[in-house]
Amino acid sequence: MQTTRLFAAVILVLAAIPGIGTAHAQTSAQSYPSKSVRIVTTSPGGGSDFAARIVAQGLSSAFAQAVIVDNRAGGFTAVENVANAQRDGYTLLLYANTMWIAPFLQKVSYDPIKDFAPVTLAGFSASVLAAHPGVPASSVKELIALAKARPATLAYGTGPSGSIDHLAGEHLKALTGIDLLHIPYKGGGPAVIAAIGGQVQLAFASTASIAPQVKAGKLKALAVASAQPTAMFPGLPTMAATLPGFEAGTLYGVFAPAYTPAAIINIVNREIVRILTSKDVMEKFVNNGTEVIANTPTQFAAIITSDTAKWGKVIRDAGIKGE
Repeated sequence: MQTTRLFAAVILVLAAIPGIGTAHAQTSAQSYPSKSVRIVTTSPGGGSDFAARIVAQGLSSAFAQAVIVDNRAGGFTAVENVANAQRDGYTLLLYANTMWIAPFLQKVSYDPIKDFAPVTLAGFSASVLAAHPGVPASSVKELIALAKARPATLAYGTGPSGSIDHLAGEHLKALTGIDLLHIPYKGGGPAVIAAIGGQVQLAFASTASIAPQVKAGKLKALAVASAQPTAMFPGLPTMAATLPGFEAGTLYGVFAPAYTPAAIINIVNREIVRILTSKDVMEKFVNNGTEVIANTPTQFAAIITSDTAKWGKVIRDAGIKGE
Protein backbone atom coordinates (compact mmCIF):
# COMPACT_ATOMS: atom_id res chain seq x y z
CA MET A 1 0.00 0.00 0.00
CA GLN A 2 1.81 3.12 -1.22
CA THR A 3 1.66 6.49 0.58
CA THR A 4 0.52 8.34 -2.54
CA ARG A 5 -2.32 5.88 -3.06
CA LEU A 6 -3.37 6.22 0.57
CA PHE A 7 -3.30 9.99 0.42
CA ALA A 8 -5.36 10.05 -2.76
CA ALA A 9 -7.88 7.67 -1.20
CA VAL A 10 -8.23 9.83 1.91
CA ILE A 11 -8.80 12.93 -0.18
CA LEU A 12 -11.36 11.02 -2.22
CA VAL A 13 -13.27 10.02 0.90
CA LEU A 14 -13.25 13.55 2.29
CA ALA A 15 -13.93 15.41 -0.93
CA ALA A 16 -16.24 13.13 -2.91
CA ILE A 17 -19.08 13.04 -0.41
CA PRO A 18 -22.50 12.87 -2.06
CA GLY A 19 -24.93 15.58 -1.14
CA ILE A 20 -22.50 18.40 -0.38
CA GLY A 21 -24.26 21.60 -1.32
CA THR A 22 -27.55 19.85 -2.07
CA ALA A 23 -30.85 20.53 -0.42
CA HIS A 24 -30.92 16.99 0.94
CA ALA A 25 -27.61 17.39 2.75
CA GLN A 26 -28.64 20.77 4.15
CA THR A 27 -31.95 19.38 5.38
CA SER A 28 -30.22 16.38 6.99
CA ALA A 29 -27.79 18.63 8.81
CA GLN A 30 -30.51 21.01 9.99
CA SER A 31 -32.51 18.18 11.55
CA TYR A 32 -29.54 16.23 12.90
CA PRO A 33 -29.79 14.56 15.31
CA SER A 34 -33.47 13.70 15.48
CA LYS A 35 -33.00 10.31 17.15
CA SER A 36 -30.48 8.38 19.25
CA VAL A 37 -26.87 8.07 18.12
CA ARG A 38 -24.76 4.93 18.50
CA ILE A 39 -20.99 4.92 19.18
CA VAL A 40 -19.58 1.50 18.38
CA THR A 41 -16.34 0.49 20.08
CA THR A 42 -14.43 -2.44 21.56
CA SER A 43 -15.04 -4.49 24.69
CA PRO A 44 -15.73 -2.65 27.97
CA GLY A 45 -12.75 -1.57 30.02
CA GLY A 46 -10.21 -0.59 27.37
CA GLY A 47 -8.99 2.79 26.22
CA SER A 48 -11.44 2.99 23.31
CA ASP A 49 -14.37 2.17 25.59
CA PHE A 50 -13.23 4.78 28.11
CA ALA A 51 -13.06 7.50 25.45
CA ALA A 52 -16.37 6.41 23.89
CA ARG A 53 -18.20 6.74 27.20
CA ILE A 54 -16.79 10.22 27.84
CA VAL A 55 -17.77 11.33 24.34
CA ALA A 56 -21.20 9.71 24.56
CA GLN A 57 -22.00 11.45 27.83
CA GLY A 58 -21.07 14.83 26.40
CA LEU A 59 -22.94 14.32 23.14
CA SER A 60 -26.08 13.19 24.95
CA SER A 61 -26.20 16.56 26.65
CA ALA A 62 -25.27 18.54 23.54
CA PHE A 63 -27.71 16.74 21.24
CA ALA A 64 -30.55 16.30 23.74
CA GLN A 65 -30.71 12.75 22.40
CA ALA A 66 -29.59 9.41 23.80
CA VAL A 67 -26.05 8.53 22.70
CA ILE A 68 -25.45 4.84 23.27
CA VAL A 69 -22.10 3.07 23.57
CA ASP A 70 -22.30 -0.20 21.65
CA ASN A 71 -19.49 -2.55 22.74
CA ARG A 72 -18.47 -5.19 20.20
CA ALA A 73 -16.04 -7.89 21.32
CA GLY A 74 -13.88 -10.06 19.12
CA GLY A 75 -11.58 -9.15 16.25
CA PHE A 76 -12.65 -6.09 14.33
CA THR A 77 -16.39 -6.62 14.63
CA ALA A 78 -16.90 -3.02 15.78
CA VAL A 79 -15.07 -1.70 12.72
CA GLU A 80 -16.95 -4.00 10.36
CA ASN A 81 -20.28 -3.00 11.91
CA VAL A 82 -19.72 0.69 11.24
CA ALA A 83 -18.27 0.11 7.76
CA ASN A 84 -21.65 -1.38 6.79
CA ALA A 85 -23.84 1.10 8.68
CA GLN A 86 -26.14 3.75 7.26
CA ARG A 87 -24.29 6.89 6.18
CA ASP A 88 -26.45 9.27 8.13
CA GLY A 89 -24.38 10.19 11.19
CA TYR A 90 -26.34 8.02 13.61
CA THR A 91 -23.64 5.34 13.80
CA LEU A 92 -20.10 6.35 14.77
CA LEU A 93 -16.95 4.39 15.53
CA LEU A 94 -14.41 5.11 18.26
CA TYR A 95 -11.35 2.94 17.76
CA ALA A 96 -7.59 2.81 18.14
CA ASN A 97 -4.95 2.96 15.40
CA THR A 98 -4.91 -0.83 15.28
CA MET A 99 -7.80 -0.26 12.87
CA TRP A 100 -5.55 1.15 10.15
CA ILE A 101 -2.44 -0.87 11.05
CA ALA A 102 -4.18 -4.27 11.01
CA PRO A 103 -4.37 -4.61 7.19
CA PHE A 104 -0.56 -4.85 7.12
CA LEU A 105 -0.66 -7.75 9.57
CA GLN A 106 -3.68 -9.80 8.60
CA LYS A 107 -6.58 -10.07 6.20
CA VAL A 108 -9.48 -7.83 7.18
CA SER A 109 -12.90 -7.34 5.62
CA TYR A 110 -12.80 -3.54 5.60
CA ASP A 111 -10.70 -0.80 4.04
CA PRO A 112 -9.63 1.72 6.71
CA ILE A 113 -9.39 4.49 4.12
CA LYS A 114 -12.26 3.87 1.70
CA ASP A 115 -14.87 2.68 4.20
CA PHE A 116 -14.62 5.50 6.75
CA ALA A 117 -14.77 9.26 7.07
CA PRO A 118 -12.48 10.63 9.82
CA VAL A 119 -14.22 12.90 12.32
CA THR A 120 -11.56 13.75 14.92
CA LEU A 121 -8.77 12.26 16.93
CA ALA A 122 -9.74 11.83 20.56
CA GLY A 123 -6.53 10.98 22.38
CA PHE A 124 -3.03 9.57 22.43
CA SER A 125 -1.48 7.14 24.88
CA ALA A 126 2.28 7.15 24.38
CA SER A 127 4.39 4.03 24.70
CA VAL A 128 7.03 4.12 27.43
CA LEU A 129 10.36 2.31 27.37
CA ALA A 130 11.33 0.95 30.78
CA ALA A 131 14.13 -1.28 32.06
CA HIS A 132 14.72 -3.67 34.91
CA PRO A 133 16.63 -1.85 37.69
CA GLY A 134 19.61 -4.13 37.10
CA VAL A 135 20.13 -3.00 33.51
CA PRO A 136 23.21 -0.71 33.43
CA ALA A 137 21.53 2.00 31.37
CA SER A 138 19.44 4.93 32.54
CA SER A 139 18.76 6.67 29.24
CA VAL A 140 18.05 5.81 25.62
CA LYS A 141 21.57 6.87 24.66
CA GLU A 142 23.09 4.56 27.29
CA LEU A 143 20.79 1.73 26.23
CA ILE A 144 21.86 2.05 22.59
CA ALA A 145 25.52 1.90 23.62
CA LEU A 146 24.85 -1.12 25.84
CA ALA A 147 22.93 -2.95 23.11
CA LYS A 148 25.71 -2.34 20.60
CA ALA A 149 28.26 -3.69 23.08
CA ARG A 150 26.08 -6.74 23.80
CA PRO A 151 24.25 -7.57 20.55
CA ALA A 152 21.34 -10.02 20.73
CA THR A 153 21.56 -10.35 24.52
CA LEU A 154 18.94 -7.81 25.64
CA ALA A 155 15.27 -8.72 25.29
CA TYR A 156 12.25 -6.45 25.32
CA GLY A 157 8.73 -7.54 26.17
CA THR A 158 5.53 -6.16 24.69
CA GLY A 159 1.95 -7.17 24.07
CA PRO A 160 1.18 -9.47 21.12
CA SER A 161 3.20 -9.50 17.91
CA GLY A 162 2.12 -6.56 15.79
CA SER A 163 0.97 -4.46 18.75
CA ILE A 164 1.95 -0.81 18.73
CA ASP A 165 4.52 -1.43 21.47
CA HIS A 166 6.09 -4.18 19.37
CA LEU A 167 6.24 -1.80 16.43
CA ALA A 168 7.87 0.81 18.66
CA GLY A 169 10.61 -1.66 19.56
CA GLU A 170 11.22 -2.60 15.93
CA HIS A 171 11.27 1.08 15.00
CA LEU A 172 13.94 1.66 17.64
CA LYS A 173 16.00 -1.21 16.23
CA ALA A 174 15.67 0.07 12.67
CA LEU A 175 16.69 3.62 13.55
CA THR A 176 19.70 2.66 15.66
CA GLY A 177 20.90 -0.64 14.20
CA ILE A 178 20.83 -2.33 17.61
CA ASP A 179 19.93 -5.99 17.96
CA LEU A 180 17.26 -6.59 20.59
CA LEU A 181 15.28 -9.78 21.07
CA HIS A 182 11.51 -9.45 21.06
CA ILE A 183 9.39 -11.47 23.49
CA PRO A 184 5.63 -11.12 22.92
CA TYR A 185 3.08 -11.54 25.72
CA LYS A 186 -0.70 -11.61 25.77
CA GLY A 187 -0.80 -7.97 26.84
CA GLY A 188 1.22 -5.02 28.07
CA GLY A 189 0.59 -5.97 31.70
CA PRO A 190 2.26 -9.40 31.45
CA ALA A 191 5.19 -7.81 29.57
CA VAL A 192 5.70 -5.34 32.41
CA ILE A 193 5.53 -8.16 34.98
CA ALA A 194 8.15 -10.07 32.98
CA ALA A 195 10.47 -7.03 33.06
CA ILE A 196 9.99 -6.68 36.82
CA GLY A 197 10.87 -10.35 37.26
CA GLY A 198 13.91 -10.14 34.99
CA GLN A 199 12.58 -12.52 32.34
CA VAL A 200 13.19 -9.64 29.91
CA GLN A 201 15.45 -6.66 30.45
CA LEU A 202 13.19 -4.08 28.80
CA ALA A 203 9.52 -3.42 28.19
CA PHE A 204 7.57 -1.17 25.89
CA ALA A 205 4.12 -0.57 27.35
CA SER A 206 1.57 2.13 28.09
CA THR A 207 2.08 4.87 30.65
CA ALA A 208 -0.74 3.42 32.74
CA SER A 209 1.01 0.03 32.91
CA ILE A 210 4.51 1.31 33.64
CA ALA A 211 4.05 4.41 35.81
CA PRO A 212 2.96 2.59 39.02
CA GLN A 213 5.90 0.18 38.75
CA VAL A 214 8.37 3.02 38.28
CA LYS A 215 6.96 4.85 41.29
CA ALA A 216 7.35 1.65 43.32
CA GLY A 217 10.98 1.32 42.23
CA LYS A 218 10.36 -1.97 40.41
CA LEU A 219 11.28 -0.55 37.00
CA LYS A 220 13.14 2.49 35.73
CA ALA A 221 11.63 4.49 32.91
CA LEU A 222 14.08 5.47 30.18
CA ALA A 223 11.89 7.57 27.89
CA VAL A 224 8.38 8.25 26.67
CA ALA A 225 7.63 7.88 22.97
CA SER A 226 5.73 11.14 22.58
CA ALA A 227 6.86 14.16 20.59
CA GLN A 228 6.76 16.35 23.71
CA PRO A 229 7.25 15.56 27.42
CA THR A 230 4.06 14.27 29.01
CA ALA A 231 2.31 15.51 32.10
CA MET A 232 1.58 11.89 32.95
CA PHE A 233 5.30 11.25 33.52
CA PRO A 234 6.83 14.56 34.71
CA GLY A 235 10.55 14.82 34.07
CA LEU A 236 10.77 11.77 31.82
CA PRO A 237 12.74 12.51 28.61
CA THR A 238 11.24 11.77 25.23
CA MET A 239 12.59 9.20 22.78
CA ALA A 240 12.65 12.06 20.27
CA ALA A 241 15.24 13.89 22.35
CA THR A 242 17.73 11.18 21.32
CA LEU A 243 16.06 9.99 18.12
CA PRO A 244 14.41 13.01 16.41
CA GLY A 245 10.91 12.27 15.17
CA PHE A 246 10.47 9.08 17.20
CA GLU A 247 6.87 8.81 18.28
CA ALA A 248 4.84 5.69 19.10
CA GLY A 249 1.68 4.96 20.99
CA THR A 250 -2.03 4.30 20.74
CA LEU A 251 -4.15 6.86 18.92
CA TYR A 252 -7.90 6.91 19.50
CA GLY A 253 -10.17 8.42 16.89
CA VAL A 254 -13.80 8.90 15.91
CA PHE A 255 -15.09 7.87 12.48
CA ALA A 256 -18.33 7.84 10.54
CA PRO A 257 -19.10 5.53 7.62
CA ALA A 258 -17.68 6.82 4.33
CA TYR A 259 -19.90 9.25 2.41
CA THR A 260 -21.69 10.48 5.51
CA PRO A 261 -22.69 14.07 4.57
CA ALA A 262 -19.90 16.52 5.34
CA ALA A 263 -22.31 18.90 7.07
CA ILE A 264 -23.19 16.20 9.60
CA ILE A 265 -19.54 15.25 10.12
CA ASN A 266 -18.80 18.91 10.84
CA ILE A 267 -21.56 19.04 13.47
CA VAL A 268 -20.24 15.90 15.19
CA ASN A 269 -16.67 17.17 14.98
CA ARG A 270 -17.55 20.53 16.52
CA GLU A 271 -19.34 18.99 19.47
CA ILE A 272 -16.78 16.27 20.17
CA VAL A 273 -13.89 18.75 20.02
CA ARG A 274 -15.75 20.99 22.46
CA ILE A 275 -16.29 18.06 24.82
CA LEU A 276 -12.72 16.80 24.64
CA THR A 277 -11.11 20.19 25.23
CA SER A 278 -13.10 20.96 28.37
CA LYS A 279 -10.91 21.05 31.47
CA ASP A 280 -12.67 18.25 33.34
CA VAL A 281 -12.55 15.86 30.38
CA MET A 282 -8.86 16.56 29.77
CA GLU A 283 -8.18 15.74 33.42
CA LYS A 284 -10.14 12.49 33.16
CA PHE A 285 -8.11 11.47 30.13
CA VAL A 286 -4.79 12.22 31.85
CA ASN A 287 -5.88 10.23 34.90
CA ASN A 288 -6.55 7.33 32.54
CA GLY A 289 -3.09 7.58 30.97
CA THR A 290 -4.21 9.36 27.80
CA GLU A 291 -3.75 12.89 26.50
CA VAL A 292 -6.53 14.58 24.56
CA ILE A 293 -5.93 15.32 20.90
CA ALA A 294 -8.84 16.98 19.11
CA ASN A 295 -8.58 18.17 15.51
CA THR A 296 -10.37 18.61 12.19
CA PRO A 297 -11.38 15.77 9.85
CA THR A 298 -8.73 16.88 7.35
CA GLN A 299 -6.00 16.95 10.01
CA PHE A 300 -7.07 13.53 11.27
CA ALA A 301 -6.97 12.12 7.72
CA ALA A 302 -3.43 13.43 7.26
CA ILE A 303 -2.32 11.76 10.50
CA ILE A 304 -3.81 8.46 9.36
CA THR A 305 -1.88 8.75 6.10
CA SER A 306 1.47 9.43 7.77
CA ASP A 307 0.90 6.89 10.55
CA THR A 308 -0.03 4.19 8.04
CA ALA A 309 3.03 4.87 5.91
CA LYS A 310 5.37 4.79 8.91
CA TRP A 311 4.09 1.61 10.53
CA GLY A 312 3.54 -0.12 7.21
CA LYS A 313 7.24 0.28 6.45
CA VAL A 314 8.26 -0.94 9.91
CA ILE A 315 6.05 -4.03 9.52
CA ARG A 316 7.30 -4.85 6.03
CA ASP A 317 10.97 -4.28 6.83
CA ALA A 318 10.83 -6.36 10.02
CA GLY A 319 8.66 -9.08 8.47
CA ILE A 320 6.12 -8.83 11.31
CA LYS A 321 3.06 -11.05 11.23
CA GLY A 322 0.00 -10.46 13.39
CA GLU A 323 -1.38 -12.95 15.87
